[in-house]
Amino acid sequence: MRIAKDGTWFHEGGPIGRKELVCLFSSILKRDEYGEYWLQTPIEKARIDVEDAPFVAVELFACECGCDQKLSLRTNIDEVVSIGLDNPIRVEHDPVTGEPAPYVMLKKGDGMFPIEAKINRAVFYELVNRGVEETIDDEVYFGVWSNNEFFPLGQLDED
Repeated sequence: MRIAKDGTWFHEGGPIGRKELVCLFSSILKRDEYGEYWLQTPIEKARIDVEDAPFVAVELFACECGCDQKLSLRTNIDEVVSIGLDNPIRVEHDPVTGEPAPYVMLKKGDGMFPIEAKINRAVFYELVNRGVEETIDDEVYFGVWSNNEFFPLGQLDED
């Protein structure tokens, strides 16, 4: 089995067309201390290849604004998570192009590797639209507030 970058789950070479089946598999998805993904039941364990993140955040919900803002994301399997300390956002930047790759943590894995959803481009643009500048340790960041926490989306140049 494998999960493509776009969040499509494949079994025996073909995409799994039934969302209910993907949701069932996702309920037994685990990530070990080495960052590997597994489908695990009490009696069986099978490795699953994941190209990027196993899920994709496809919709943003927002209420309030500024520091009081509360943001939630819906994934491609209709799981809704509230962005906050338990479900933080992180953004990787390609070292060559600088292109952002944003993620939200859905649940903890074993060790230091959580199970995440990649935030799709349209939702990331919505986050950017709700973003503000904040100074942290004398560095200026652009990011979003949610549940009284600031989540940097990128660092701003001093120029």
